[in-house]
Amino acid sequence: MAQTTIRFRIRPDGRVEELVEGVQGAACERLTERIETQLGSLEQRRSTSEAFQAAAQAVTPSVSLHQRSA
Repeated sequence: MAQTTIRFRIRPDGRVEELVEGVQGAACERLTERIETQLGSLEQRRSTSEAFQAAAQAVTPSVSLHQRSA
């Protein structure tokens, strides 16, 4: 089971940086949504490579084949 970690860095000017590890795709935004609402306004969001890994899996086509018996 993958470990999920949320790291916060509080800058001297009051800005807060948040880094989420171990969560792929849109689940990361859902996980942090309530925390960010409590912290204040969001200035910038940068997705990590994990966010794009899940997106690549989501667009992988699936094919199912059906055979008819004669």
